Amino acid sequence: MTRAETAYHGELGEYFATFATNNASNAHTDRPAMLKLAGDVGGLRVLDVGCGAGHYAAGLRDRGAAELVGVEGSETLLHAARERLGDGVELHHHDLEEPLTFLKDASFDLAVMALVYHYVEAREQLLAELRRVLRPGGTLLVSNTHPAGEWTWFGGSYFADERVEAPVAGGFTMSYRRMTLERFLGELLGAGFVLEQLVEPRAMEEAREIDPRRYEKTHTVPYFLAVRLRRP
Repeated sequence: MTRAETAYHGELGEYFATFATNNASNAHTDRPAMLKLAGDVGGLRVLDVGCGAGHYAAGLRDRGAAELVGVEGSETLLHAARERLGDGVELHHHDLEEPLTFLKDASFDLAVMALVYHYVEAREQLLAELRRVLRPGGTLLVSNTHPAGEWTWFGGSYFADERVEAPVAGGFTMSYRRMTLERFLGELLGAGFVLEQLVEPRAMEEAREIDPRRYEKTHTVPYFLAVRLRRP
């Protein structure tokens, strides 16, 4: 079986790095929800898994995170992250289908994985690695496309277990795995994490002027799902 592509490379990466800066979905729906779930990050050592162009890391730094480490499979997005974050953030070019062997055990207070999980096939391995690198009592934040929203968009069976080709703004497409809510939460809980909070983010008011259609969609159809979990 050919390994699935799990990173935004080349022109897609360049487009996404710009698009995600101030769009309705990333900038004004998922990112505010994840930063709110993070709570007080002052003094924490934070791992950004699939850090993309560094938008979430920048937000966490602005809120007082003491140390930030980003991991990303796309060199294109890492370049954008370096430009956004400067030299104060440790960034690693790494395929999330492979273990995080370069990170030490129990070395992070918080791990953030924003809109990445459904791209990865080696999810059991990735979750085990995140549990390993988080300190006892540490927090894992995960956001993903909403399973009910996926069903609305693609049709067919809600219980379909398949990779799909989905359009991305700008005329690009990406391959990722559809999953039910049962599977999404089941994998996270099965990896030994404890669920503390679940939210279904809707677009902030700022998104209304940027993309009125997307703003209304997020307030009508489940769009994203975000969870806060604890490592016992």
